Parts: sequence; structure tokens; C-alpha cells
Amino acid sequence: MRRVISISFLAVSAFAWSINGTGASFPYPVYKQWIKGFYKETGNRVNYTATGSGTGIKEVALRHVDFGGSDKPLTPGELKRAKLYMFPTVVGGIALAYNLPGVNNLRLSEVAIEGIALGTIEYWDNPVIAKYNRNVKLPHKKIIFVHRSDKSGTTFNFTYYLSKMSSLWRKYYGARKLINWPTDEQGRSVAGKGNFGVSAAIKTNAYSIGYVDYADALKNGLKMATIQGRDGRFYAPTPSSFTEGAAYAGFSPKNDFYKIIAYPRRGYPIIAATFILIPKEKTDTNKKVTTFFNYGFNHDEAAKKLGYVPLPKSVKALVRQYWKEKGIAPLQ
Repeated sequence: MRRVISISFLAVSAFAWSINGTGASFPYPVYKQWIKGFYKETGNRVNYTATGSGTGIKEVALRHVDFGGSDKPLTPGELKRAKLYMFPTVVGGIALAYNLPGVNNLRLSEVAIEGIALGTIEYWDNPVIAKYNRNVKLPHKKIIFVHRSDKSGTTFNFTYYLSKMSSLWRKYYGARKLINWPTDEQGRSVAGKGNFGVSAAIKTNAYSIGYVDYADALKNGLKMATIQGRDGRFYAPTPSSFTEGAAYAGFSPKNDFYKIIAYPRRGYPIIAATFILIPKEKTDTNKKVTTFFNYGFNHDEAAKKLGYVPLPKSVKALVRQYWKEKGIAPLQ
């Protein structure tokens, strides 16, 4: 019996494979769960390091990894030049997490968020913030703004949201993966690497606020602000409010699913899709990559548990058809 078990193990090991990826930290919590489940079920190993979207784009373009993760989608032109395919994997929310002693239900209007990001609102008890927090005792303490230190898709999506919401932000800053924040010049900023770094910085700095993916904020027990949406209503950062906003995504395979979904007409306003980039020429490896993400598409429970929004069935069907047309359908 011992000999039979040994032979079976060797047979499974001989057919097992591994792939390597790097990039966006925004989806890392859900990818981590998918990786564990996929290995347990198939014996195939997926290695993914959360290094930021900028690194993910760079490393896959240089063919240093099998796939790259990015929260900033590449345009069809950028994909063509880099000879890459792209598809979305999951949708999530970006929270404004804060560390404000004694304040548990902070509400922020668009004007307040604009002022905090631009650095024109310096203190927590500013009348603009106090307007929607009437029964809250806000301290006369300077606001510490926490942001990413690395090239980040989360930063891109947050600044894209600011650009859509604020004409002043759009005029002077725009949407970028890396930015010199106005609060940096005022000495009221702290930078963290990766979403986990931002979460840690908020947790350890009283009177701070920063943008971080919902899953990391939830994992770290951070307080998250209820914020004003495009329709004027206030939305708490919850999977249901992310889902409401994601309904307006409108993904299409005709442009390799290029879509920035922040600031929808309704629902929580700071939402983002995350994407996978793969080299066009690596057909055999790409089939392994799609096999893994197809596993993820079939395990929505992991994404939901962590606060992400799984892609709608209709979008998953479009992605699977895209894989088939490119000759990189999952292995059977």
C-alpha cells in the first residue's frame, strides 16, 4: 500500500505546474485565497507578490513574470505596443479610512473630500466637515493625510475619482499612479508602500485619514467614512454599495475590457476593477494563467467574504469568450 501511494504522488507531481505574477496589491487578499484553494484542489502553484500596479505593468512588459496585476487598465494602444492581453478579475471599493479618536461614524461630503485631498482643509473641526457631522465632537487637530509611496493603481483610481468629482483637482493634478500630494508640501502627509502599508500608517497615526482598499481596511479593523456619491446621497463602504456602483461598469472585449469605473451615477463612488496582463506570445503559459483565474471566477464566495464584488456572470462569459478567441482558453 505504501508503494502505491508513493507512485500516485509522483504521478501527480510530474504533471503539476507553477506560474509567477506580480503587481497590484488591491486584489491581493482575494488572490491569496484563490491561490490556496487552487493549490489544494489541483496541486498547481501560483506565486503572486503584491508590488504595486506600476511594477506589475513593467515586469510583465519585460517578460520577467507570467502575468501582471494592475488596477490601472491599459488602453488598447498601450496593450498593442506591449503585445499584451488584458481582462478584469474582480471589483472592489476604495475606502477613506481614518484614525480619529472618539469619532466612529464620520461622514464626508464631496467638498470635504476635495479639501482634504487638496490640503485646503487643515483641521478636523473645519466647518465643511462639521456640516455633516453635527452630533460629533470633532477635534481641533491637524489632518494627517496618508497616501501610497509607490506607483499604484489604487492611487490612479482614487485620483481619477477626484478628477471626475473635483474640477480643481482635475485642473491641477489629474489621474496618476504616483503623485506629489499637496499635503506633502505642508508637512501633513505620511506615505505607505502598498495598501497594507497605508493601512498600517493610518492605524499608527492618530488624526490621520487615507485611501486604502476596503479588504485591507476591514482586515486591519480601520474605521471607514461614509461618503457622498455622485447623486448626492451618502454611501457607506459596503459590498452592496460597491455592487450598486459596479452595475454601471460596461465592460467590453472589443477594447480588451478597458474601463475605469470610479464615480458611477449611483452607488459608492470610489470603486475600481482590477486587471490581469499577459504576454500575447506565451500561449501555453497563458492557458495556465486563465485556468487559475477561471478557478477564481468559480469561487465567488472567497471574493464576497473579503468584501469584493465578483464580476457579473455576463462579464465572466465575455472574458471566457475572449480567452477562447485568443487561443488561451483554460486547460481541461
